[in-house]
Amino acid sequence: MKHELNGELIHIATGGVDFDNSRPVLLFLHGSGQSHLTWVLQSRYFAHRNYAVLAPDLPGHGLSSGTPLASIGDMADWSAALLESLGVASATYVAHSQGVLVALEAAARHADRVRGLALIAGAMAIPVNDMLIEMAQERPEKAFAMMTSWGHGPGAHKFDNTQPGHSFLGYGRRVMAQNDAAALHADLVACNEYDGGPAAAAAVTQPSLCLIADRDRMTPAKFGQKMAATIPGAETKIFGRAGHFLPAEFPLEVNDALSAFLAR
Repeated sequence: MKHELNGELIHIATGGVDFDNSRPVLLFLHGSGQSHLTWVLQSRYFAHRNYAVLAPDLPGHGLSSGTPLASIGDMADWSAALLESLGVASATYVAHSQGVLVALEAAARHADRVRGLALIAGAMAIPVNDMLIEMAQERPEKAFAMMTSWGHGPGAHKFDNTQPGHSFLGYGRRVMAQNDAAALHADLVACNEYDGGPAAAAAVTQPSLCLIADRDRMTPAKFGQKMAATIPGAETKIFGRAGHFLPAEFPLEVNDALSAFLAR
């Protein structure tokens, strides 16, 4: 669906079901250089199981207009404003990678809007190599290819795709190429500059789940485990053979873990 927020037209995937804010709301937050397509195997699944799904493209990403947001704090405030504009009192934040930083910051700044946290392939900090930041600005296509390769586990590199007829690596590059030309660079700078994760994680009071990929080369598992240990009472599940793009590589297992968490 299309929704206007702060004078910009935002695209939000709802899983093929009309959005109904009387149902439990799941807000899916994508990572750096990504879009709602991160969640293509989660959004429909939960929309058809009595949840109201919101999987927005951040400004300048995917099918959303506008300028990419400059900081994790701006993204957290934007997420809360989006919920308010749709009449949603609170939502469970389901977040991947950069989205994990946004979800943690939203829980700190807008605790009343955050019902729970499901944090996938994330950490409390995501430092970014200066070379990659420069590449994202000067040679974005090369950055897309590099991040897509780093971001997937060994199965993806063997074209063992959960969506028959697709290539994880080709699909990943196409998703990133659909964004505003400045989006990836802006996202990487925002991640690199964010230092509020440890304090935000320690202050979490909402039920939390951390899904960690043991072959993650972008947010290594040891940092995901440190985040889980910092969040009071967080549940943890580690996925073997999985890379950073866990929602695509192991969608059935991710959906099962999310379903169990939400049921509790």
